[in-house]
Amino acid sequence: MKLPSLKVKKIMVQAISESKNRPSDIRNREVVHIAGDPQNGNLATPINASGFTKAFINNLPAYRKGLSPFRRGLEVGMAHGYWLIGPFAKLGPLRDTDVANLAGLMSTVGLIVILTISLSLYASSNPPEPTQTITTPAPDAALKTQEGWNEYGSGFLIGGIGGAAFAYLLISNVEILQNLFNG
Repeated sequence: MKLPSLKVKKIMVQAISESKNRPSDIRNREVVHIAGDPQNGNLATPINASGFTKAFINNLPAYRKGLSPFRRGLEVGMAHGYWLIGPFAKLGPLRDTDVANLAGLMSTVGLIVILTISLSLYASSNPPEPTQTITTPAPDAALKTQEGWNEYGSGFLIGGIGGAAFAYLLISNVEILQNLFNG
């Protein structure tokens, strides 16, 4: 492979230098902008500052406007209870037995209880105020108090156990559901 000559290198460097003065050159467009204090690492990138990302994150239960802390915890708990039972039931040590689904349910409920205790401990630690970021410009103020976190934990416990119970009913009755939908 032949390396470019010194004259070619000089022309390339000159072309790059001239492109710095053209605003239409794609290399001169800023991609990452500082959003607030740059020392906090809060930068606006094409991903986290896009309308899609903001709409998606602000529609999650943790950031959706108009929800009480209990309702936020209920929605998050339902989702976690629903998906946690699968790994316990299908990958646990009792996976090849008749009680695999029940063992998965009990394991999930145990983990939900442990997570709820962790939320209660966090609530009693005097949690800081939620941080405003590019994607979450107005976090819920109720989650800066111990009472708000305790409500969130209560909703998480009820939602987690309810989501796990619903998933247990579904995986325990797969045959009945298949027969129902297949005719």
